[in-house]
Amino acid sequence: MGARKSIMADKFKAEKKQKAIAVMRDCPTSPRKMRLVADIIRGVEINKALGILRYSKKEASIRMEKLLKSAIANWEAKNEGQRLEDNVLCVKEVYVDGGRMLKRIQPAPQGRAHRIRKRSNHVTIVVDKMVVNQENN
Repeated sequence: MGARKSIMADKFKAEKKQKAIAVMRDCPTSPRKMRLVADIIRGVEINKALGILRYSKKEASIRMEKLLKSAIANWEAKNEGQRLEDNVLCVKEVYVDGGRMLKRIQPAPQGRAHRIRKRSNHVTIVVDKMVVNQENN
């Protein structure tokens, strides 16, 4: 591997060490409902995000809160020497992808059958240090 490539690889490794990722697969909620909750907490500081999720009326926020706590625990495991209180963490990325779809049959009038699609989703949360812009005015 060349010098430039190894320098970039070291840079990516250092960046990856700061990030903590948590993934939830096959969550039995439709992706559309989960994206509504994900949009609320994207880019928000973690304590504020936990408060938002705790007091949200949406059913998907319960699972999202549990996943966010898992991402925070992953960050603590990666950065053992650092305290959570000393660092300002935020939800850097949240994305919701469609998961497996269970196809069921619903009886319909006159001997017909309608298809019901029970959707699921995959959620990924990335927690990272918050970048503070210091502009001199």
